[in-house]
Amino acid sequence: MKKNYVLDTNVLLHDPHAIFSFEDNNVVIPVYVIEEVDTFKKQQDELGRNARTVSREIDRFRVQGSLNKGVDLPSGGVLRVLFAGGNIPKSLRTNHQKDDLILAVAHEITKSEPDVPTIFVTMDTNLRIRADALGMNTQDYEGGHVSVQEIYGGHAELNVNAEIVNELYKTGRSELPSPELIANQFVTLHDEAVPNHTALARVDRTGAELVAVKAPSHPIWGIKPRNREQLFAMNLLLDDQISLVTLSGKAGTGKTLLAVACGLHKVTDDQKYDRLLVSRPVFPLGKDIGFLPGTIEEKLNPWMQPIHDSIDFLLSAARKDKDRKTGAPYGGLQDLNILQVEPLTYIRGRSIPHQYMIVDEAQNLTPHEVKTILTRAGEGTKIVLTGDPYQIDHPYLDSLSNGLAYTVARFRDVPVAGTMTLSHGERSELAEIAANRL
Repeated sequence: MKKNYVLDTNVLLHDPHAIFSFEDNNVVIPVYVIEEVDTFKKQQDELGRNARTVSREIDRFRVQGSLNKGVDLPSGGVLRVLFAGGNIPKSLRTNHQKDDLILAVAHEITKSEPDVPTIFVTMDTNLRIRADALGMNTQDYEGGHVSVQEIYGGHAELNVNAEIVNELYKTGRSELPSPELIANQFVTLHDEAVPNHTALARVDRTGAELVAVKAPSHPIWGIKPRNREQLFAMNLLLDDQISLVTLSGKAGTGKTLLAVACGLHKVTDDQKYDRLLVSRPVFPLGKDIGFLPGTIEEKLNPWMQPIHDSIDFLLSAARKDKDRKTGAPYGGLQDLNILQVEPLTYIRGRSIPHQYMIVDEAQNLTPHEVKTILTRAGEGTKIVLTGDPYQIDHPYLDSLSNGLAYTVARFRDVPVAGTMTLSHGERSELAEIAANRL
């Protein structure tokens, strides 16, 4: 049986192609959604681009027939744009007039078409609660959501016979102990007979065999991996055959620091890339402080300060590293065009070749924004996405719908991509306790 899906404004602003996501069911857009979308169309950010796309898509169907009566969608459903007719019930009236009118449309369709199930789709939690209290079927928009089963941590632990562990220590390679392992997945192997006899390995890019994972022979810009997860992360970050790395984990696990250290190493020491480009979305924590004076660099400094902190720490650590034998410069990285720190605001339309690009706080990006970033990668570019899926500042994203989780799920079996979830905090004892208890 076909269903009627009534879409809220935030659904279309999140995914401008959402009208095509409901298979052969009918899609209803309240005209008040169009009015709200219209208020965003002049913005130059992602919301503005999505608003303009929504308007163009709906107008494309308008020329095919009457939107009020319904226009056929390619999937077999019907697209309608409707007003709320008659008086709005008192139960729907609040101070949020547009929300009331949108709910009124869903309410009227539910009453006027009782034989067709009507579902109100919104990413606004409170609006879903209101709709449910009014007796309407409601759900979140799941386009771009990743199921819990798809959350891939990049690591597995297996019990194997002693021959496999010994072979890894002897030759650095071994046969694949399980057909369920995928390319670039890390494995901790435990000897079935002697549990303390273990080995660390990674499935090679072809998914055919295991390759032993070893710690770097010298500190990378003054730092060494402090735990197994950091070792795995550095292994991916330093592998030139891996073009996309996703690092997720709670605060203090070293995601950004490891990425910046390995990026500087590949740019200055190995000279594999022309420049280290570090970007992050501009989202404030708490109430915004308003407009900032000064040049572009001065305006961006508060947003980019976490990156500067990581670089300052690495410069200090590298100076203390007496075993470091390279002659890489430690000062004036930006003046030497080795390092570039910038927001993601102006990345659309760019082509970024031969660069080591780090996108910090990627959990605040939508799947479409991540796609925009990854499609900017030119020849010889490596992209690293870091973030904590449970620290999201975006109003319509959660741990399963953000761009970081979406990328991990979609690239889990791609030979040029690797992922690692870091769980053990190394910033300080206090930071680790706070991350676990608060």
